[in-house]
Amino acid sequence: MWWPLRLVGDICYMLGMERDVQFLGQSEAFLDAVDRTSRAAPMRRPVLVIGERGTGKELVAERLHRLSKRWGEPLVTLNCAALPETLIEAELFGHEQGAFTGATRARAGRFEEADKGTLFLDELATLSMGAQERLLRAVEYGEVTRIGSSRAIQVDVRIVAATNEDLPRLAQQGRFRADLLDRLSFDVITLPPLRAREGDIPVLSDFFGRRMATELRWEEWPGFSELAMRSLEDYPWPGNVRELRNVVERAVYRWDDWDRPVGYIQFDPFDSPWKPAPPPRADAQVAQASDFEAPQPNSSPHFDSISDLRIAVDAHERAIVEHALGRNRYNQRQTAKALGLTYDQLRHCMKKHGLLDRQMGA
Repeated sequence: MWWPLRLVGDICYMLGMERDVQFLGQSEAFLDAVDRTSRAAPMRRPVLVIGERGTGKELVAERLHRLSKRWGEPLVTLNCAALPETLIEAELFGHEQGAFTGATRARAGRFEEADKGTLFLDELATLSMGAQERLLRAVEYGEVTRIGSSRAIQVDVRIVAATNEDLPRLAQQGRFRADLLDRLSFDVITLPPLRAREGDIPVLSDFFGRRMATELRWEEWPGFSELAMRSLEDYPWPGNVRELRNVVERAVYRWDDWDRPVGYIQFDPFDSPWKPAPPPRADAQVAQASDFEAPQPNSSPHFDSISDLRIAVDAHERAIVEHALGRNRYNQRQTAKALGLTYDQLRHCMKKHGLLDRQMGA
């Protein structure tokens, strides 16, 4: 099922998408979102894009614009969370000279800049109620009024808005205008998180890994070891594709031996034995004592036999050794020291698990 991935990649290339994070994938959940985006693109109606951080909401907005009849007109972006509440309306609708302190000259807003094109409003849920009311009028009547002016300006703008919030719930709580939500939700595209995109993690990891290897001028791309890829697939990815890209590129650039598959993945770049400790507190000992909980009798895993227990222990031990070897670039003496073993003990453990004579990741 490689053709969907290639097709999406070819489309992105032909459209000239210059984003650093590519719109790639082959899972059913991902391709469904791509198909819905393509179907909505030719419409003039507003579209809401919902998804967790790092899922590619900006890329969906760009795709909606590039596949529409407005592709040759401006695509204007405004991050609603990046501006204070006092400035957001001036950014959206513009202002006249002297409209407020600091307004030394008249300025067109994002709506005017996006005339005949598309306006992408990121982090929509952070808009103030006042800005929401003026946005509703702009969407409803196709006109905006600069701050400090009484003259309405006609604009032809398609709205694409994105958020990671539950807008219907916010509307029920009175934190988002229900009538604005009705106007903006002609279609709603909800992007799947990376953990729900079955089969896409190896594809994206290989793509980002190859690109980083090329940037580092490696002679060839060795791929990832079996343990490293398993750890990538098992990680929950709260930051989704953006986080995956950072983790993969960091792992590749820290790997010194391109003759061996990349064998160590560090998910948290702040993880270090020397990271600053929190300041001591007077009640630290009390808190430490209260945090301790005795093991519960029913909290242990269930094993049907001693054989099951031994298999589980061996698998855990092997994973620890593989991880330590990767972290120490397969230097066995450094690995033994890191695990608190002698060199002979580590060699015995590697032989026990079949790690001594085989190439890691082969």
